[in-house]
This record gives sequence, structure tokens and C-alpha cells, in this order.
Amino acid sequence: MGHQLRSAAILLALLTVLTGVIYPLVVTGIAQVAFHHQANGSLIEQKDDKCLGSELIGQPFDEPGYFWGRLSATASFSYNAAASSGSNYGPLNQALLDGIQKRIDALKAADPENTQPIPVDLVTYSASGLDPHISVAAALYQVPRVARQRGLSQTQVLAQVNHFTQGRQFGILGEPRVNVLLLNQALDKMK
Repeated sequence: MGHQLRSAAILLALLTVLTGVIYPLVVTGIAQVAFHHQANGSLIEQKDDKCLGSELIGQPFDEPGYFWGRLSATASFSYNAAASSGSNYGPLNQALLDGIQKRIDALKAADPENTQPIPVDLVTYSASGLDPHISVAAALYQVPRVARQRGLSQTQVLAQVNHFTQGRQFGILGEPRVNVLLLNQALDKMK
């Protein structure tokens, strides 16, 4: 019995060191060398080393001169990744309908001349509450407002939208999308 306990204790210690120390250090080292940007949160920094955010987490934009992202159930937490979740409202829940109507009203107030249909992803909540992307249609809907507010031509803003449009993942998964933070940052640099 003592021999079995000693063998079990040695095996436990060996596997603890192997899987709890050596393996995580090796994987972390490989990630830092091969995927440094992604391993550190895909952070976007300005020249003065000020962190603007992450490419992977949506940011709240509501000024007319910026592209607006998807609604977030984490908005009261300032897009806090620790609060990631959807609203869990059903399609007939009045709070969901009120939120959608409020966003429709805000979009129309920000650009009353725009008569295009409002893309659904501009008025509905993201499932994670942290989605950093909008559809190409949602970006195109906002081009006239953003161009007018920034004093740029629609052609200039459209060129930026096209530049920051990401295709389907692996060429087949999902839909083309636009990262709102990267697009807004590029527009800020155009001043």
C-alpha cells in the first residue's frame, strides 16, 4: 500500500509541475513570440503609449462625427469585458422594444436627411455585448452623417470604410464586417 501511495504522490507532483508550470510557460512563450499582438489583447495604442482599447472589444461612440457600433447590454459598465452578456430580452419584451426605438430615434436625429432603411445591427444588441464590428451596410448607412460632421467628402469616408472592411473569416465564415474602433481612429488621424 505504501509503494502505491508513494508512486501516486510522485506522479501527482510530476504531472503538476509538467502541466501546471512547464506547459503554461512554453505555450505563453510561443504565443509571445509568434503572436505578440494577439497574446497581449490586440490593444490599440497611440503614439504617446495611451491605450485606446482593443480590436476585440466594442467601444461606446455616440458623437455624430463617429461611426456608431452595436448596442451593448454592458453599456452601463462602459463595455466592460467582465460584464459580457446579452440582454436576454425576448423579442416581445417592452424594454427591448424601447431600446430599439430609442436607437432609431437617435439615428434619425443625428442624420434627419438619411432616408435609407436602418440596418438591423445598428438598433439591436450584440450577443456578447462587446461586438467591435458592424456590417458593411451599417457603415454605409452612416457615411453621409460622418462625412458631413467631419467636413470630409463622402468619397473620403467611403474609402476608409472600404479600407477597414474585413472579409469573411477563412473566406467562408460569417459576413464582411467593419471594425468601428479602427475606422474611427483612422478618421481621427485624417484631421
